[in-house]
Amino acid sequence: MKKLIAASAAVLMTVTACGSGTYDATELPPKPQPKVQPAAPPATQPNCGNPLASYTPEGPMPQPGAMPAGSYMAKIQSNKRLVAGVSADSLHLGARNPVSGQIEGFDIDMIKAVAKAIFGNENAVELRVISSPQRIPVLKEQKVDIVARNMTINCARWKEIAFSAEYYRSGQKTLVPLDSTAKSVKDLNDKTICAPAGSTSLDNLKKQNPRVIPITADTDTGCLVLFQSGKAYGISGDDTVLAGDAAQDPYAKVLAERFSDEPYGLGMSRKHPEFVQFVNQVLEQMKADGRWMESYNKWLAPDLGELKAPPAPVYGRK
Repeated sequence: MKKLIAASAAVLMTVTACGSGTYDATELPPKPQPKVQPAAPPATQPNCGNPLASYTPEGPMPQPGAMPAGSYMAKIQSNKRLVAGVSADSLHLGARNPVSGQIEGFDIDMIKAVAKAIFGNENAVELRVISSPQRIPVLKEQKVDIVARNMTINCARWKEIAFSAEYYRSGQKTLVPLDSTAKSVKDLNDKTICAPAGSTSLDNLKKQNPRVIPITADTDTGCLVLFQSGKAYGISGDDTVLAGDAAQDPYAKVLAERFSDEPYGLGMSRKHPEFVQFVNQVLEQMKADGRWMESYNKWLAPDLGELKAPPAPVYGRK
């Protein structure tokens, strides 16, 4: 039974058409990386002020199809599509529907809202499937306009990319076998636990219990397959992702313990603060007119419970 479930999870990464059919989803293969000794971590985290503070929106929001001349939104408009880096295997956030072949979820709804604000058409999007470690490189290399892949806002990342205001507050938990007696990650000494490479989850896991044996995978499905094949005792990651994993595996459960806060932001290039401001206006509109709550209730509420309100934006970045 577990092998069948693992195979079903792996199918999510198959690349097929998505959106309206005008633009195909593409998968960006990871670049081969030379083996080097990891650098020693800095003694202190870089100081960026309040990491949740994004660029303050200015002026009235432009009408769809009429982006300000010279702005990055005008460039996107001239390209006739918004190019977004997303996941295709994070159930409820960004995952390929096995029936329709379309990538869908909470993160995808955020991208569609930005596309609609630029073009008046939410399907004017090219979704490029990326792994967790690729989230920052694809922005720095200008392969995408925006990334929506459950990415935590923090100071270290602000040094390389820019973030929208917070659009969701997740937290790190641990998935274990259904018959596990563990109540906390501290009960998992000497257990092999998978966490996504290039994620805050991996760092948090090591801090929470240095006696676990961490292993990594580039994708959420990668960790799930390692768990289902017995190569990992459990998975540590965002509660949003683990809820999707547990929904796919009846032999798994998520521990109640939550040991971090993970504020999600949409990632963009530091070179285009006006685009970040525009996206912040889109998020404000979604939160005000009910579209944000509608998306949350559809994708996340069934597993994570009701939420009274979306996170309030924080601005003031210079």
